[in-house]
Amino acid sequence: MAADIAATGPTPYSHAHGADAALNPFDPALVTDETAAFNASLLATLSALPDMWGSPPHVIRKARADGKGPFPLEPKLDRAQWVEHEGVRIRVLVPEDQASTGVYLHIHGGGWTFGQADFQDPMLARLADATGLIAASVAYRLAPEHPYPDGPTDCLAAVAWAFAQAGPVFVGGESAGAHLALLTALTLRDQGIDCSGLVLNAGCYDLALTPSVRNWGSAKLVLNTRDIEMFAGNFVPAFMDRRSAAISPLYTRLEGLPPSFLSVGTEDPLLDDSLMLHQRLLAAGVSSQLAVAPGGCHVFHVYDLAIAREAEAATHGFIQHQLERAS
Repeated sequence: MAADIAATGPTPYSHAHGADAALNPFDPALVTDETAAFNASLLATLSALPDMWGSPPHVIRKARADGKGPFPLEPKLDRAQWVEHEGVRIRVLVPEDQASTGVYLHIHGGGWTFGQADFQDPMLARLADATGLIAASVAYRLAPEHPYPDGPTDCLAAVAWAFAQAGPVFVGGESAGAHLALLTALTLRDQGIDCSGLVLNAGCYDLALTPSVRNWGSAKLVLNTRDIEMFAGNFVPAFMDRRSAAISPLYTRLEGLPPSFLSVGTEDPLLDDSLMLHQRLLAAGVSSQLAVAPGGCHVFHVYDLAIAREAEAATHGFIQHQLERAS
């Protein structure tokens, strides 16, 4: 099953040819017709759109809120509620028909520049109901108006709220949110606070750009090289070294981090970030699982695809396994 992923190397999701760990997830034969057709359609659609860097961030944020961005606009659920902690707003979904057993703190993506805490209510509701955790998403301040360290500071305020609730705390996110989740976990470690697990989907962990980012080029399959460079420039103040351990966790000490589940697609410019982080976690003695989706684009997890459903089931399985181990 996809949730039973070996901790020794990248493994494909099981959608194509069963859960044979000997399969190479980078084998083009494992890319399904559904995934290939979706990628071709998405690439054509996004390539035809105006250059987003020709508009100020607030204009793009409004367009994405109106459903005109690269990701599907999910409905906002009535069961979601807002709370505030230390001036930071947190969107909370409590599991239905069961007592909560802890908190999953979600940190949304969007290149540190876009995205909202209320853009993924259905996904978080499914996670809450499957795991029994309160699912909460933090509305952190966005760059370039609020560059580093404002976003990470808000995430730390949100995780403090999470630890004030009963039960274990998991932290996770996608893309820039995965980066912020990892920075949050590193700060918790340094403070001697135990986090129960990390869920890191398609993250950017070297803001000086890994080889897969540098070599990607201009193809607009959600992200391209220029996009990632621009996003990193929004987030990192000009005077800071992007290879600083405070900014790029690939360059920091990783010992003592909690069990981690990493997920990425083979058609993601940020592929190397997950491959490299996984190996560095293993070398640091951290329990790390890496699942690679053949043909998966950047943050394929949010689309209506078989590989996305596999990824979600694997995420829930990872969390449930960690909860069982702690019980």
